Amino acid sequence: MLKTRVLTALALVAAVLAALFLLPPRGWGLVTLAIIALAAYEWARLVRFAGGGCLAFVGIAVAVGLALLTPSAGFARGWPANLVLASCGVAAIFWIALAPPWVIAGWPTRARVVMAIVGLVVLLGAWMALVELQARSPWLVLAAMAIVWIADTAAYFTGRKFGRRKLAPAVSPGKSWEGVYGAWVAVAIYAALLVPFAGAAGFRLPATGLAIAAWIVFVVVLASVSVIGDLFESLLKRHAGVKDSGTLLPGHGGVLDRTDALLAAMPIAAVAAQAFLNKS
Repeated sequence: MLKTRVLTALALVAAVLAALFLLPPRGWGLVTLAIIALAAYEWARLVRFAGGGCLAFVGIAVAVGLALLTPSAGFARGWPANLVLASCGVAAIFWIALAPPWVIAGWPTRARVVMAIVGLVVLLGAWMALVELQARSPWLVLAAMAIVWIADTAAYFTGRKFGRRKLAPAVSPGKSWEGVYGAWVAVAIYAALLVPFAGAAGFRLPATGLAIAAWIVFVVVLASVSVIGDLFESLLKRHAGVKDSGTLLPGHGGVLDRTDALLAAMPIAAVAAQAFLNKS
């Protein structure tokens, strides 16, 4: 199982990096939209859409995505700022304001209209964030995704070594507060290491001590939101009575299992890029 998991992970990383750095924005948009379509299918199954409803949900997500990649939607190298802020902003609000109490209270996930709206907001918001960030710089996407990966890895190993207090035992019994603390420390160090690259990334403001402190706090918050994304998907699976969102990725489960934290973090990263980075 471990060998399969590692081989799958290596293949996924290689494929994502190749697409990220070799494809133009529209090509990257199409590839990531295909991934979103798979995630949409898993989302629809987790919230128990009927057969026709499942296909309709996936079709709507894909149709909206394809429409957004046309010049009539303002797409060239990314979208107009107002469109990015609207789509990614709504997704960010969901993850910051609605998802935490939803997970804590264990609210139901069976209302079809509600879950369809949430699914489209979450999936398309994250997709637009990835496409917009890649249009700015593939390195920007990689740096943002690395925050999530570092947080997840640090939380796993710190939790295994020191985990005592459960974070959300009713939703994900394996996660601990100690794991979260480990993730915070790891991403704070990572954020500090990125400071010398602020100018190259297009940071608009002087790199003062206050700006650096704010940046580190932002990265810690982003890592925290990525944990919420993981927990929210765990809640969906718990209500659906399944261990994994799918079986597409050997050793890893489904697409949502591998992207849940990214779905939560990327819209916030895109909003921050709009606010503080120059677009080349």
